Amino acid sequence: MSNNNGNKNNDPDYNSPSLPFSPYSPPTLLSQRFNHESDNEDGNINSYDDDPDDSDRTEGSEVTSSMAKNTAIASAARLKATKRPTYDHRHDRCQQRVYLEEEDVELVFTGYRYRKSRLYLYYIFCALSIGIIFLLGRWMPRHYIAFVAQKCEMNHAEFIVVQNEWGQLAMESVFTKYYGGPIDSVFSPKQMEKPEDDESYNDTVTTGTLHDMRYFDYQYIRFIYNPSAQAFMQNSQWKDPDWNMAANCERGVGRETHQERTMVFGLNLIDVKEKTVGQLLVQEILHPFYVFQVFSMALWFADDYYYYAACIFVISTVSVVTELVETKKTMKRMRSMSRFTCNTKVFRSGRWRYIGSDELVPGDVFEVTDSDLAVFPCDAVLLTGDCIVNESMLTGESVPVSKIPVTDAALQHMDLSLANIPSEIASHFLFSGTKIIRARPGVAKQLAATDAVDEEFGTSPPMRGLAMVVRIGFNTTKGTLIRSMLFPKPNDFQFYRDSFRFIGILAMIAGFGFLISTINFVKMGVPFKAMIVKALDLITIVVPPALPATMSIGTSFAIARLKRSNIFCISPTRVNIGGKINCMCFDKTGTLTEDGLDVLGVQCPDSDTGKFGEMMSDVDEMHHAPTTTLEKCMALLFAMTTCHSVKSLNGELIGDPLDLKMFEFTQWTLEEGGLGARTASVSDSAQGGSGGNGIVSTVVRPPGGKQFNLDDMIAKHNNYTSPISDTSDTGAFLELGIIRCFEFVSQLRRMSVIVKRLHSPGMDIFVKGAPEVMTDICIKGSLPLDYQELLAFYTHHGYRVIACAYKSMPTLNFIRAQRLKREQVEMDLTFLGFIVFENKLKSTTAPIIATLGNARIRQVMCTGDNVLTAISVSRECGLINKAREVYTPRFVSGDSVTETSEIVWENIDDGRMTLDPVTLKPVMTWSGGSSHGPEFPRYSHMMNEYVLAVTGDCFRWIVDYASTSTLNRMLVKGQIFARMSPDEKHELVEHLQSIGYCVGFCGDGANDCGALKAADVGISLSEAEASVAAPFTSRSNDIGCVVKVIQEGRAALVTSFSCFKYMALYSIIQFTTVSFLYAFASNLGDFQFLYIDLVLILPIAVFMGRTEAYPVLSPKRPTANLVSKKVLTSLIGQILIQSLFQGCLFVIVRHQPWYTPPDYDPAEKNIDCIENTVLFLLSCFQYLLVAIVFSVGPPYRKPMSSNRPFVLITVALVLTSAVMVLFPTAWITDLMQLVQIPFSFRVCIVVMAGLNLVMSLVCERWVFPKFAKLMGGWWGSRKAKKEERYQQEQQVFAPPPQHPQSVVGGYGSQDLTRRADQQQEQSNGFVVTVDAGSSAVATEPVPKKTLKKKVSVKIYKIVEDEMMGA
Repeated sequence: MSNNNGNKNNDPDYNSPSLPFSPYSPPTLLSQRFNHESDNEDGNINSYDDDPDDSDRTEGSEVTSSMAKNTAIASAARLKATKRPTYDHRHDRCQQRVYLEEEDVELVFTGYRYRKSRLYLYYIFCALSIGIIFLLGRWMPRHYIAFVAQKCEMNHAEFIVVQNEWGQLAMESVFTKYYGGPIDSVFSPKQMEKPEDDESYNDTVTTGTLHDMRYFDYQYIRFIYNPSAQAFMQNSQWKDPDWNMAANCERGVGRETHQERTMVFGLNLIDVKEKTVGQLLVQEILHPFYVFQVFSMALWFADDYYYYAACIFVISTVSVVTELVETKKTMKRMRSMSRFTCNTKVFRSGRWRYIGSDELVPGDVFEVTDSDLAVFPCDAVLLTGDCIVNESMLTGESVPVSKIPVTDAALQHMDLSLANIPSEIASHFLFSGTKIIRARPGVAKQLAATDAVDEEFGTSPPMRGLAMVVRIGFNTTKGTLIRSMLFPKPNDFQFYRDSFRFIGILAMIAGFGFLISTINFVKMGVPFKAMIVKALDLITIVVPPALPATMSIGTSFAIARLKRSNIFCISPTRVNIGGKINCMCFDKTGTLTEDGLDVLGVQCPDSDTGKFGEMMSDVDEMHHAPTTTLEKCMALLFAMTTCHSVKSLNGELIGDPLDLKMFEFTQWTLEEGGLGARTASVSDSAQGGSGGNGIVSTVVRPPGGKQFNLDDMIAKHNNYTSPISDTSDTGAFLELGIIRCFEFVSQLRRMSVIVKRLHSPGMDIFVKGAPEVMTDICIKGSLPLDYQELLAFYTHHGYRVIACAYKSMPTLNFIRAQRLKREQVEMDLTFLGFIVFENKLKSTTAPIIATLGNARIRQVMCTGDNVLTAISVSRECGLINKAREVYTPRFVSGDSVTETSEIVWENIDDGRMTLDPVTLKPVMTWSGGSSHGPEFPRYSHMMNEYVLAVTGDCFRWIVDYASTSTLNRMLVKGQIFARMSPDEKHELVEHLQSIGYCVGFCGDGANDCGALKAADVGISLSEAEASVAAPFTSRSNDIGCVVKVIQEGRAALVTSFSCFKYMALYSIIQFTTVSFLYAFASNLGDFQFLYIDLVLILPIAVFMGRTEAYPVLSPKRPTANLVSKKVLTSLIGQILIQSLFQGCLFVIVRHQPWYTPPDYDPAEKNIDCIENTVLFLLSCFQYLLVAIVFSVGPPYRKPMSSNRPFVLITVALVLTSAVMVLFPTAWITDLMQLVQIPFSFRVCIVVMAGLNLVMSLVCERWVFPKFAKLMGGWWGSRKAKKEERYQQEQQVFAPPPQHPQSVVGGYGSQDLTRRADQQQEQSNGFVVTVDAGSSAVATEPVPKKTLKKKVSVKIYKIVEDEMMGA
């Protein structure tokens, strides 16, 4: 459809002159660019907080078997169910809601078109107001839009107003260009589906041609108008319907298709637009801060403060220039980091050719084995060959990752709309920006990617590794991560919100002072101009321009100290949030324990006894095992040498640390051929029995074994069956070739391989996995009688156990091997034995866990390992007290996907001791077998003596089907979460946040990426300097970084408070001084202002934040609430003290016998007077003593004396001020416009300054905290009485039982519902309505913003109190 906007609708780079501001972009300050997750705080009780009113927060190679697949899909659906619909526009054609899953953010689009008459009127007003209307329109875009535009339907919109969850607006122009391609080449089939109950859906345009393409770009995401759905939709989810078979993908694209897709998806560039110096300058000087600076300087010039105004002008200019230079450098660095182009060999229009990577489009086939290709330029799927890549840039995991060719099933289940690529697809997926360590060619299924020149001359095509482009530019995973850095979520940390509110309070004080001064000046007959200038000057005094900058000083110092400790931060605002952590989650393997687990030994079943044989601690013992276990020992050895992810790179073995240790135990050698495995098919030559190139990519042989000859192996292939341990026919040749590999899948918790043995008929299947799942796929008769007993023994003692099984298939040939499904391979197996690994703790783990425990920080283990192993490791490192009882759940009936399943919680040491499945309270004592309810005498004591160790399947069931109260109790009492998938770790973090915890997560960055990003503070242990996997990256491979981050976070938070309070007091002290002087139309002098601001305040504010973190973590956490009783008491108290001393001095000096009243001259400033001199001299000391008072030391920062620069500068300034008071020279007197006063009174000023310091320190250290505590107790008792009275009223006026009763879903327990309801109204996102007369439960969703934000109520405290019987 056409558009009448002329050039502006056809040029994407056109900026409409009618916009008072450019399309929304993040602030140029880098510190603001990296504002990540919000952290809301509100008033609730926490016994470990420094302030009781302060709250922590508000806020495989094949697709898996059908059951695992259904479980994964159901899990993903449950996660999606909590989100709002992706497109919800049925009720208002002018507006639509869009949920961006990859950004985890909801947007609201509103269509507008301009009112031409209003637009021209706006221009006239801007001119007449000398730009004031323009500035107001820029700062208040809602009013601008309401005046110049009107809402319209999306298909007629000239521009779209995009509003995010935090109320930020962006105006994006809609562009129109001719497309002329099929509509299904722009939108995915899912986007073309008709929504339910949408009668206005246009079925006539679901197929056919899309003539005009209307689109707009928002934060580098393109939204295209879908005429059938009548809404704008993302194009990043598009997937070609032909991408259902790997053979179809190898054809590449033609010229016309390339042109169409270039028009739709744009160029394959992650090109961060770099603003010009002029644009940055305009954006900077039009910021309210600098406009206020310009206003202030104009006011000072008008009041004849030329020197002061000139100095501030120079400082502001230098600040702006420095900011522009830094911003420009940052943008260049970001652009160079994100922008990447290279030459790529592409198969297009039937020929291979080199093109620039920026010309790639989805569907292009390129060669990954090209020697010039070092980094993947796009997101792609591997079609042939194999790759080893380094994904540390994305995940922080330094271990190289193997990639294998995609299968048809994986292609069909590939969903590009998901925020994260599932693990079963990720093994085929090549991520943009990841480095290629090794790429090997493979055999194409069909010769689709064969150059016409080869066909013409009859030459066979060269072997290539092929990949197909699926996403380009900012639609790639790398592009999404770059966007998250460019457009971080606004920080909603309580301190930042309160600080701006306090600035508003200061502005109100300034307004009050403005009125009082104006009235006083009118009475004195001050000229109108002077009166207005002086009164407005109060506003510039009360609202200090440097306040926002000083609040980030502590964070800057903390980041620098963390960097020196090899801890790198990409999100500065998370530093302060780190100071509020009260729940720390740890991965186990590689985080708490060593990465490389040593093999303790192996144990195989004994055919005579039906039980396990003796432990064999090395490979020689396996070769000389007893006859009753020898066959299975040899099979287990073969499993250990083949069933792994180990690769050879330049003669060095790489892969998963556990697999490496297991393979090294065997002492075998591994060799990889020159060709990659094509797992989905086998070449025609191989079917004929010769020319098997590309079938076997990896072979293993014992030490000293001879070379494996594949052709000889194929030629001798026959139907002879022999036991796996029979070596009579192999002679000196013992070599195993891996024919096919089914990669490890977290949902299945196992991997398997199909192996061909030299001179042996058929093939063998080896499977390795978690012992719990192996019992389901093994023949029951092959399992030893003491299977569970031995497993429990090892796991109880902290060992990690891997089970192995095998199946011999004597008639299996190469063709059938490639066609077998995973579920056919992994069934009816014969159990081989256990591989037992020593799970050694890192040397620093136990001390760090003890440190966190002493600091009253809850610690949670979140691991994929066995629950008993996790319990043992937890007890060994001190995460669980050895005296505490541990309860684990198991299913009595059903499973994790059955709603009617039953779970029993049993004590791991005595199965007779159980918990109530709903309340999770002890229900039985084992003495005498008598059963008791939750109120038995030992209950209160036991609540502190037991914890829960939750398994992943039970966690899944409780989250999906259990009551909310049971879920919350599990979250509060759960200390160990074992057998957790990566998605479940992510979900656990979010659930802990939802009940009020401020959650940190420390992991290795590989499987923990989701949890690291979801946590308030994520710390990745990685060798990379910095990765986008987490806000913090530590090069040290132990959890000592956790304590360091918390210490620096607390120090930075306290520093921010100190700097804020200091700047606020500085403003109030100066405001008080000027207010006293305004009583007779006097003021501070030009150089007096300069001395205060530049000599006193500037160095103090800078060095004040340099104090380092205290080395010991305190059990109490610092407050993050600026309006808490403790902070307000201190702030208001110090304001009163400083004002009191100034007031006393003002009165005292006027009663001195030598005092002479000032002469008022309307034509002069009246600076030279006694009141000015004495108040200025006293205030100089007050600025310094307040800095000393607010320099908080232990328990969060080191003592002030440790900050030597601060001590030196403070002492120097105190001495300078003392000399100026006691022994002023003539030039100082003239420069500062001081008058002569008696020496005795000068001594009096110094004495008063000393008394002022003593009184401020005493009150700050002892009086104000006690007063705040008394106020808190009084307020708490008053609140309790009010709550009790409210409950009584509710009981009196309660509705009849048959009426529906509203229950807050955030807690769910009927007896505590009212308690939670009073503190949190719909805080966790939904309200459950329970009808007493019916079993129906209706769920009423509330706005997604409420659902996503962390709650303001600490529900975990309510649960703890309830479970303790409070």
